[in-house]
Amino acid sequence: MNTKPQLNVALKVSHKPIIWSLFAAGGTITALLTPVLILLVTLAVPLGLLDGQMLSYEHIQGLLDSALIRLIVFGVVFLSLWHCAHRMRITVHDFGLRADQLAAYVLYGIAAIASAFLAVALI
Repeated sequence: MNTKPQLNVALKVSHKPIIWSLFAAGGTITALLTPVLILLVTLAVPLGLLDGQMLSYEHIQGLLDSALIRLIVFGVVFLSLWHCAHRMRITVHDFGLRADQLAAYVLYGIAAIASAFLAVALI
């Protein structure tokens, strides 16, 4: 008689993969784009390596007329918001606030609300 023990394993549903993927993508995008933005704004334009009109309001507004550019801006800011929210959650925990659920709801809630405002602003 070949009887195998039955395993009754209840799988716990976790939202961690979603949060971690947003955190990782946001960190990657932020790490790649922030140095470029710093180079452009603080060095290239002031030193005359690039035309100062490149960062003018009219030029940026003209760029944002394109749906593709608005989508890219949304993606970058959206992922950066979620990266920041998770990083702040870990920082709050490191500072001794052990109400992790509360911190998660507040910080991820702020990221979600800011993402919604961003979406409305770019539409």
